[in-house]
Parts: sequence; C-alpha cells; structure tokens
Amino acid sequence: MESEVDGILVAAHELKAPLALIRQLAFSFDGLNQENENIRTEMIAVSERAIKQVNDLSKVRRLEDGLFEMEPVSIRAVCDEVSHELGQLFSYNEKTLYKKYSNHSKLVTANHDLLYSVIYNFLLNALHYSDKETQAKLLIKDNKGYVKVVVRDYGPTLPVDIWRELKRGWVEKPVSIAMRPGSSGLGLYIASKFSKYMNAKVGAVRHRDGTSFIVELPISKQASLFV
Repeated sequence: MESEVDGILVAAHELKAPLALIRQLAFSFDGLNQENENIRTEMIAVSERAIKQVNDLSKVRRLEDGLFEMEPVSIRAVCDEVSHELGQLFSYNEKTLYKKYSNHSKLVTANHDLLYSVIYNFLLNALHYSDKETQAKLLIKDNKGYVKVVVRDYGPTLPVDIWRELKRGWVEKPVSIAMRPGSSGLGLYIASKFSKYMNAKVGAVRHRDGTSFIVELPISKQASLFV
C-alpha cells in the first residue's frame, strides 16, 4: 500500500509544475472580453483546486512523521473559511450552500489545515450535486462529546463498498466513483486519512436522494476556558 501511495505522490508531484504554469499563463492574459474572462477565471480556479489536492497528497505521506500539531480549533471558523473560499465557485455555477450551525461546543481538538482540507473536499463533492431546488447543506451540531459536521448532497447514492469503507473509519486507497462522476474518490481518501490522524470519526449516510458525508471531532478539553 505504501508503494501505491508513493506512486500517486510521484505522479502528483510531476503534475504540479504544469498546473502552476497553466495558472500563471491564465493570469497573464489581458484585454479579454467577458466570455474569455470567464474562461480565464475558470482556468485559474481549476488549476488552484488541482494544486491544492496535490499539496494534500504530499501531506498524506507526512502524516506518519507526526508533524501536524493538534490544538483547540474553532469549527465554525474553519467551516466559514471553506465556504467563503468556495463561495465564488458556488455562485459561478449558480448554486447555493445552506449553512446551519447549532453546536454549543465551539472548539474541537484538531489540526486547522487538515480539518480545512476535510471540509473542503466534502463541500467540493457536494457542489457537483446541488442546484436551486436541492442546494448543498453544511450542518454543525453536538453529538455525545463530539462536534459533528455534516455535508449533505443530492447526487447519486454512494456505492455500498465505499460507504462500508467510510463506516469502518477510512478509505483504503483512492478510487474512482463511477456512480458519482462529479465526485472525487481521491478527495474522500484524503479526507479519511486526515480524519483518522486527528482521531476524528468519518462516515457517510446513504439517502434515496443523495449522501451525507460526516466527520465527528472530539470537543476540546480547553473549550470551557473560551466559553
């Protein structure tokens, strides 16, 4: 398994330079009409998302070195940061994100950057399966010593084998999800690896009209100091 992940990392590293070049070239275009300006904006956004995923893959290999410090993190702040970053993408695709925060425990024990990537990957998946009638949802609630983050989409139901892997607590390796062509099996793999490192529970609920991806994070023992 390590050699398989290493192969992915080598391929990802090779892709990073051309992705960065595409991004830089897109920035260099001047005097564009509105249609071409929209294309340029999309090129930049796609290349930046791809570079972010390459960077996340590099972090997967570094997890075993224990370099990512765990600390009290504001779960609402992280969710707001991610939704703000993806807000333009939702708007560009004429989609909306419904948010509801009902958690009383504001701080969780996590690593900010890893947690950011988990929420980011879940929301990016949900973006593909939302429209004006079935908008994506981002929910935060308390759950027996944990804070639960739920990202709900309305796409095809998650395949049973991948659902079982998530129910077990992690995705073994990056996989394509044929039933959900807009979904990123690589993103789910990254999210599950980061969650496991943070001692968070990751899972999914299969609905008749979509899927809810879930991460549950332990409430910070320092939370009472900040209430």
